[in-house]
Amino acid sequence: MPKVLQASDMRNHLSDVLNSLSGKEKYLLISRNREIDAAIVDIDFFEELLASLSPQYRKSIQKARSNFKKGEVFTHEEVFGKL
Repeated sequence: MPKVLQASDMRNHLSDVLNSLSGKEKYLLISRNREIDAAIVDIDFFEELLASLSPQYRKSIQKARSNFKKGEVFTHEEVFGKL
């Protein structure tokens, strides 16, 4: 059963909520006025959801993960230059 949080609890404990997503929780449901109306999700879980809807997106994520594992990455300065 997914965990449900009150919006006010999420607001007051955002750091803890985000930490729980980096652990075992993949998503949390957010309720306001006793009704679930939003969700906050782990980024990997979100990417998988998007990938299930778009084969091209899935390919791009797989390529990016492969490049990262190989160390084929750019520094912030290489991408954006000096600010």
